[in-house]
Amino acid sequence: MSTAIFYGSSLGNTQFVAEKIHQQLPTAVCLPVNDLGVSDIKKYDNIILGTSTWGVGNLQDDFELFVDLLLSMDLSGKTFALFGLGDQHTYPDTFCNGMGKLYHLLAEKGCKVIGETSTEGYDFSDSEALNGDYFVGLALDEDNEPDLTDVRIQNWLEQLAF
Repeated sequence: MSTAIFYGSSLGNTQFVAEKIHQQLPTAVCLPVNDLGVSDIKKYDNIILGTSTWGVGNLQDDFELFVDLLLSMDLSGKTFALFGLGDQHTYPDTFCNGMGKLYHLLAEKGCKVIGETSTEGYDFSDSEALNGDYFVGLALDEDNEPDLTDVRIQNWLEQLAF
């Protein structure tokens, strides 16, 4: 099965994390979402999407157009996993909301999304990326906890089995 890592990155943190994930999945392709078309997306069975959260809990800018493209497609047979970046200290009430927005859009379309992670060890007050005591994907805070990124990625990828 073919795997792709698609990301949107304004300041480079999400790209940095996407590349770290790619190092662990060397057979995957790693591309920014602003370079993608329908034919690119159709090639992959497993798709990892990575976004940061901007403003008051919004998706990263590159995802605005990409989401429209993605949701216009037939995504049956594809499996999605999500990772999101946020800042728990400066924006504790919208931590990783961008990832939550992606999850809800994909879920409404009936897509299979895997890769929940526990909220244990995080310090935030609210997030649209929550499903009970779990995030809907891998939540990362490169601003305050970059030292935890590698182990969180490794633990997350072990459960994905891509």
